[in-house]
Amino acid sequence: MLFRLIRLHLFRPRHALHGATLFFLLACIHIHAAAQVKWSFGGFGTFAATHATTDQGDYTANPNSPGEAGYSKKWALDVDSRLGAQINAQFDKRWSAVVQVTQEKSVENDYKTFLTWANVKFQVTPEIALRAGRIALPLFLMADYRKAAYALPWLRSPVELYSLIPISNSDGIDATYRWQVGTVKNETQVLLGRAHVQLNKDFKGTASTIAAMTHNMVAGALTLRFTASQSQLAVPGTAELFDSLRAFGPAGESLAARYDPTKRQVRVLSAGFNYDPGSWFLIGESGRINTRSILGDQTASYLSGGYRFDRVAPYVTYAHLVANMPTHTAGIALDGMPPEAAGVAGFLNEQLNLQLHQIGIQDTASIGVRWDLAPNMAFKAQVDHVTPKGGSIGTLINVQPGFNSGQSFRVVSVGLDFVF
Repeated sequence: MLFRLIRLHLFRPRHALHGATLFFLLACIHIHAAAQVKWSFGGFGTFAATHATTDQGDYTANPNSPGEAGYSKKWALDVDSRLGAQINAQFDKRWSAVVQVTQEKSVENDYKTFLTWANVKFQVTPEIALRAGRIALPLFLMADYRKAAYALPWLRSPVELYSLIPISNSDGIDATYRWQVGTVKNETQVLLGRAHVQLNKDFKGTASTIAAMTHNMVAGALTLRFTASQSQLAVPGTAELFDSLRAFGPAGESLAARYDPTKRQVRVLSAGFNYDPGSWFLIGESGRINTRSILGDQTASYLSGGYRFDRVAPYVTYAHLVANMPTHTAGIALDGMPPEAAGVAGFLNEQLNLQLHQIGIQDTASIGVRWDLAPNMAFKAQVDHVTPKGGSIGTLINVQPGFNSGQSFRVVSVGLDFVF
């Protein structure tokens, strides 16, 4: 299960800022210590309960916050529940800073506090802004507020897309340029950074040289976003299987060259739209992540629409996750091998295919409702019909022996989102 853990926890950020970034933050605060600082404080949270009808695994919304709805618990409170707080400091017209923390489920299966944002912003001109520190990664349409579920029309973001890259920030710098062409508002963001990866309690990896470019366009009620990103992923402690394969000569070396995730370039492409004239909305998004390894090459898409009846907004969503690579390989040919060598090679082939079957292929059809109880509080209920396909376990975790891919199950969730 090591490679399942690697894939599930591909981009877990560490709690502390990189030393150079922290120094920059402290220096900026020191420079403006004598200024008239304007402080503001806010927070957000979700309390939700989730029930999954499967007993073959656990349903989870985010691999970094593994849920236990399904096999482990009849009703789980850890799939979507979290708390967050944010402090903003405005030093003057140009300098500002923000710190955001969240309290949520960790990969160690307990609740921990995570430093999600911590950066300083310098407004160079009205059109150009620079930031340094821990910054939200702009990979998807809802990237800036994916943890503050009150800002979402749904109970949770579609897991087929948003669980592909559970990282939500990086330590580094970015630059944003805003301009307008006619009535169309444009914004281009360029980001450079790195993220440290907590694979499990014992293993860590690094997503270094993260480079991303995002372009937003807003024309009336329509918003468009396009993103391209790449990074270098270094994963220690994964050599055992692939070193064993290499011992079988050219055939094993070819398999290791194709699937070994020890050091790979990861690329992400995404595009999305949101049309919201007020009384109704239509949102669509698609993204592809290619790790060029056993961790997968996948594309996920969703389309969602809803109508607002005053404070009540029912909605429907359909999400689709596919693999852009075979999830089965013939492996090392066993013909002509001595029995002992054939037994070892057969075992390695079995382990390789076991990991390939964990590359998610899944469809989900959802129906839900949002009820705005107050200006800062919303009740949500959602029912998902989930179908893992193609021999895959989909987005389930803690999968049990005898799992039957292709067998649908339902997920029922109710939750209360709030901001303050």
